[in-house]
Amino acid sequence: MVRLPLTPAQVEAGRRLGCALRTARGERELGAVAVAAGISPETLRKIESGRMPTPAFGTVVALSRTLGLSLEELADIWQPGAEAQRSAS
Repeated sequence: MVRLPLTPAQVEAGRRLGCALRTARGERELGAVAVAAGISPETLRKIESGRMPTPAFGTVVALSRTLGLSLEELADIWQPGAEAQRSAS
């Protein structure tokens, strides 16, 4: 199966997600947060820097729990405006 290239919007969404995760991590060491989430420090580094704009769902779940963020909050960061669409439904 060939993976389609990411759109510019997906790349930007990955940057927003990475920034939000980095902000939530605060002063905590990257390695400690990665281990607590069950991922490698390099994976977390790539997500935070935007070099991995579409991390696996399980990775996002683990990071949300480790950092005390809700999945809905992360989804709204990934897809701004989706909250308004959900409210209208």
